[in-house]
Amino acid sequence: MMFQNKITDVFFDLDHTLWDFDKNSELAFDKIFRSQHPQINTPEFIAVYSPINHACWKLYQVDQLTHEELRYKRLRDSFDVLNYSISDEEINQMAIDYITYLPENNQLFEGAIEILNYLSNKYKLHIITNGFSEVQYKKINNSGLSGFFSTVTNSEMAGVKKPHPVIYEFALTTANVPKENAIMIGDCIEADIKGALNFGIEAIFFNPEKKEVPLGVPTISKLIELKSLL
Repeated sequence: MMFQNKITDVFFDLDHTLWDFDKNSELAFDKIFRSQHPQINTPEFIAVYSPINHACWKLYQVDQLTHEELRYKRLRDSFDVLNYSISDEEINQMAIDYITYLPENNQLFEGAIEILNYLSNKYKLHIITNGFSEVQYKKINNSGLSGFFSTVTNSEMAGVKKPHPVIYEFALTTANVPKENAIMIGDCIEADIKGALNFGIEAIFFNPEKKEVPLGVPTISKLIELKSLL
């Protein structure tokens, strides 16, 4: 329990850390394709879409894509790779439907509720997310997470995205906690880990895929492992 003595407030990323974005995303696309594009094989689409979406989000995080461009480009590029003929009008409607259906799904990572129950007895819990405000609140509410968190900071509120230090400053000010008493837990090295460390707070890397990690930070592959650190 290396952080136990000084930490009072624990900050979590949402997507890919607590809320299983990949599973929920596949369920949303499957619903769309079954009703609108039954010839599309969902797993084949996801195999193409996932790396494209990841690349688009990296551009979005550094303001090289707008919110609207992100939603369009990740779909258009995926269908182009698949040589699937689809109009811009259909893509724009699909983007709307996807954002509608996505938060209806509530798959969480294994152990999420158990670890939040454990941590909430010892710390104040918070969320810092780059996701879109309306969608993120639906995800949190629909998946039964809302009761655990004292504050939720998203990039629309802060005006910048992780890893920008201002979103961390905004979150800590909202939570009324000094840097030395806070810790960040997330799955993204750039946004969550380097962002937190550069701002001056501790971090724990959630690494379910067990990637190589160059940073000397505590790493977990299952959420329940937080019990040994906090």
